[in-house]
Amino acid sequence: MTAKTFREPLSRERVLAAAVSLVDSEGIKALTMRRLASELGVEAMSLYFYVAGKEELLDGVISTVLDEIVETSTQQTDWRAHLREQFLAARQVMLRHPWAPGLLTTRRTIPGGVYAYFDRIVGTLLRAGFSHHLAHRAIHAFGSMPFGFAQEVFSPAAAGGSLEPDDAEADLAAMAEALPNLTAMVAHEMHGATDPTLGWCDSQVEFEFTLDLLLDGLERYRAASTSDNIAG
Repeated sequence: MTAKTFREPLSRERVLAAAVSLVDSEGIKALTMRRLASELGVEAMSLYFYVAGKEELLDGVISTVLDEIVETSTQQTDWRAHLREQFLAARQVMLRHPWAPGLLTTRRTIPGGVYAYFDRIVGTLLRAGFSHHLAHRAIHAFGSMPFGFAQEVFSPAAAGGSLEPDDAEADLAAMAEALPNLTAMVAHEMHGATDPTLGWCDSQVEFEFTLDLLLDGLERYRAASTSDNIAG
């Protein structure tokens, strides 16, 4: 009698987990319904019971990564330390999935868990004495930092270019005459960067510098608004 091989049944969670694993190892371009089915050992048509197509698959993939961020927690009680630790934990998630920031910025739908995540952030601010007005401004100031990355103004990839060092050097050389100051600054930072990065300029040092700058500034506004309320 031939022994039967046990195969774990398919589920949406298993499909999405396999998709994330595939993209982690081979990049977003490798993710096709046919390739994913091959990884799972099933026919491609089987996947359509769990995702309607490629776009829903991409939404599910980014939602899976964002769930990792939403599920992170911190025991810090000080609002500033709490948010700093939270955002840095989110960055560790993104460093495990460095393709995710680029995919996130292209999606049209926002997973429901993200709203709960931001509700927690606003709650942290309100409990620290922020007004609703200042908390609203803080959320705008944070931008994408709650997700662990900083959106870049100047990025070769955003313009259809390349993040490869040799290609970036060629791009800089071509821009040098027309944009001497910007080119010199970017060249200096590219040569000096040695820490983990999620983009052309989104290094760990840059991320923490920007985050600390925002938190320090918000603390000054919070303290000033609290003092005004006491004086009033």
